[in-house]
Amino acid sequence: MNKQAVKPLLMAILSAYAAHAVAVQAEEVQLDKVEVISTTPLNGVGVPLEHIPAGVQQVKQKELVKQKSLTLGDYMNQNMLGVNVNETQNNPFQPDVNYHGFTASPLLGTPQGLSVYVDGVRVNEAFGDVVNWDLIPMNAINQMTLIPGSNPLFGLNTLGGAISVQTKSGRTNQGGAVEAYTGSWGRHVLNAEYGGVSEDGSKDFFISGNSFEEDGWRSFSASRVKQLFTKAGWQNEKTSVNVSLSLADNKMRGNGLQAGSLLDSLGYKSNFTVPDQTKNNMAFVNLNLSHYFADDIQLSGNVYYRDVRTKTFNGDLNDGFELAAGGLGDNNSDCLAGNDADENCSGAINRSRLTQKSYGFTSQLTFSQDLLGLKNQFISGLGYNRGKTKFSQNTEFGLLNSYRGVDGTGELNALTDQVNLSGVNRTWSVFATDTLSLNPYWHVTASARYNTTKIDNDDKITPSGSGSLTGTHSFNRLNPSLGINFTPSNQLTAYASYSESSRAPTSIELGCADENNPCKLPNAMAGDPPLKQVVSKTYDAGLRGFLTPTVTWSLGAYHTINTNDIQFLTSATAVNNGAGFFSNISKTKRQGIDASLAGRMDAFSWNLGYSFVQATYESSFQIANEVNTSAIPDPAGSGNSFIQVNKGDYMAGIPKHQFKLGLGYDVTSAWNVGSNIVAFSSQYSRGNENNKDTSSGAKVRGYTVVNLFTNYRFDNGWNIFARVNNVFDREYYSLGMLGQNPIDPTTGQFSGNETNDTFYAPGAPRAGWIGARYDFGVKKSVASYDKD
Repeated sequence: MNKQAVKPLLMAILSAYAAHAVAVQAEEVQLDKVEVISTTPLNGVGVPLEHIPAGVQQVKQKELVKQKSLTLGDYMNQNMLGVNVNETQNNPFQPDVNYHGFTASPLLGTPQGLSVYVDGVRVNEAFGDVVNWDLIPMNAINQMTLIPGSNPLFGLNTLGGAISVQTKSGRTNQGGAVEAYTGSWGRHVLNAEYGGVSEDGSKDFFISGNSFEEDGWRSFSASRVKQLFTKAGWQNEKTSVNVSLSLADNKMRGNGLQAGSLLDSLGYKSNFTVPDQTKNNMAFVNLNLSHYFADDIQLSGNVYYRDVRTKTFNGDLNDGFELAAGGLGDNNSDCLAGNDADENCSGAINRSRLTQKSYGFTSQLTFSQDLLGLKNQFISGLGYNRGKTKFSQNTEFGLLNSYRGVDGTGELNALTDQVNLSGVNRTWSVFATDTLSLNPYWHVTASARYNTTKIDNDDKITPSGSGSLTGTHSFNRLNPSLGINFTPSNQLTAYASYSESSRAPTSIELGCADENNPCKLPNAMAGDPPLKQVVSKTYDAGLRGFLTPTVTWSLGAYHTINTNDIQFLTSATAVNNGAGFFSNISKTKRQGIDASLAGRMDAFSWNLGYSFVQATYESSFQIANEVNTSAIPDPAGSGNSFIQVNKGDYMAGIPKHQFKLGLGYDVTSAWNVGSNIVAFSSQYSRGNENNKDTSSGAKVRGYTVVNLFTNYRFDNGWNIFARVNNVFDREYYSLGMLGQNPIDPTTGQFSGNETNDTFYAPGAPRAGWIGARYDFGVKKSVASYDKD
């Protein structure tokens, strides 16, 4: 069949189907609820969901309250399509969140591929684009939207998706609540919130506070998190202004991966080395405003200042340790005497201090006038962001003690600065998007964003020249997107889109890009070759709709190619300690499908999701590796070995198949019980990027976890609730890494004799909590003057 025949046939089919759908719609129950989605990070007018050419997922505050998730990552892992979590730090507030094979992580050195916004401000931190999930208070969230693909409107780092959070206000949340619960691992949580509106409706305020403390389920893993969020607002018929202040004072311990042999001999809750402590302090001020020049012309924008200070204190193995000819006793003696500490001391205390101050603004104009008689919305905007960072790190040598902590040797060994770096990054952006409804059934969206980024690094230790981090780097790019929606009825939407986005290398990546000067992040950097910015290109298509007025479904497919993807590769000079360097990989690919079915039948509700995620390398390259069983000796005779990664090899840490089932049942009008069931297939371990290692740790086995929760609501505002995680006490791992282990599994003591081992991130065992919540003065949200 030729192309001339296909086009009229296709149009005839679509026209016939549209006519049929309209007829069916007239007979069905009308769905009068219109869900509006903001198409930019700012909370502007928005467009109906059926006009969005993407498989958007959104959650409201009610569901977050019901499930008692500690972080957005925790909620997303249990409920949202395409999301899995690697518990690399093994702290509930420090998850690596993967979506469609792209990551948002709090760990410096993890290549970031998701952008995260809070009230229009991108909170990927300035130094490494990391996301500190502990700095986003859950009881301050009004709603969260997960936008897939390389949407250019969400700016830098939106390679695989964007997470947009909108916080509560006194206008959306009138009244107050106090909530407390306790249970396993010595966890004690107290949350409180209150919001209100003035009598004339012009002013509103909201305040929330959280206090979290627990001992942790592994030894030496006690944590505390304290958060405060406040917002005040004013508005009239045309103008609204909101200013918010977020404060945090958090101290988290997460002891990371553990060697498989030690998990077997010392127990599931054991640690490798301790402690691994992170302190985060934050002050974040954000001013949002909106003004209507006319009913169909809106100006909106924000101005913000964000100050985040991070300190780390980590007890680690000494990367440079070399076992003495006379045995470990000679090493210890020389270490205590201060002789060649870098070779004789078994342990190292790594301390770092990071200050990140950022500020900026975004403004946009929204025009909702018809164009040539067709319904149209056009948005144009301008943004500027500036981040200033100071990073310093030092190492004190010491000896591993009986519980694999590090006893520092103090004055007997040098306490030397290794890194003292200051950096400034600036990004200007201009963007525009237009959504045009050609008729009631067809809607076209075209968008573009131009980013120009400049990064200035200033090395305070190394003189300018070879090895210095001092340098200036510039990155510019115009990213476009085009999407189309077909909405023959309220019960069906079909969409397809193409989009591009980019990410500029960060200061830490630019400072660790030399194979000959590897870094065990974040504790060592050296002047390196410049990296190229990452560019992602995504094709997205799908269907969504209603089977009945109470049953929804969706099916989507995506295909993303990254050019010059930045990956952290193991170095030939330090293959057994996690040290390495950042490098551009010519091409990588993420593609897959998401499918969901959700509904309600009388007292019973459910949501079922399946995701297929294929994350692969699309170019060949070599990685130095001494522990992979397929490693090949260097033919040049350097004594090092490497693995060959080829096109089609799977990336580590991403399970290919993901199943999620949510169930709810109203036992009575006041009593509800629910469950989350998640199942993930196996995944390749880090260090097995060529997928050819034959050891037992080459892949991490798949797992299934069942969680239960219940809530009983009294008429006087009181609620009692309970939650049980991992009901069947399943032992599982969310991540694996090939490595070498110098700890004797029979004694748990440092031996200096390294053996190949697989390190795992163990999942939390069964745990339960019980608590109460009191809601008072609760009223329905006051109607806003906003035109959305």
